[in-house]
Amino acid sequence: MGKALGLIEAVGLTTAVSALDAASKAADVTLIGYEKVIGAGKSVSVTIQVAGEVAAVKAAIDAGELAGNKVGNVISSHVIPRPHEEVDRLIEEFKKNNKKEKETKTKQNKKTQSKKSQSKSTTKKTTSKESSK
Repeated sequence: MGKALGLIEAVGLTTAVSALDAASKAADVTLIGYEKVIGAGKSVSVTIQVAGEVAAVKAAIDAGELAGNKVGNVISSHVIPRPHEEVDRLIEEFKKNNKKEKETKTKQNKKTQSKKSQSKSTTKKTTSKESSK
């Protein structure tokens, strides 16, 4: 990881993407991860995590927060200069959890699509039998 970690927590994907776009354009930072949380009232918050040099991350987070608030609602933002190595481990755990979540959703989507395909083929067979009568 770079010398600083920056976080922006936003309500909704559109706000988070807008914040990340502005942050990335404002300074030389790298997206290192994101965390999506479904909270009370089923609202979705997305926390983006960027890394880079301390000054770059501060500039990026300031720009991202400003842009995010123009589009929606930024809940919080924070810059951690020179994070401890344990923070790196935490970020890696977030990445693993995101990967597992994506794999689970992909498997669920494939099962759903398979069931829909089977249902459509059964409907077609029934319809063709009825029309031949």
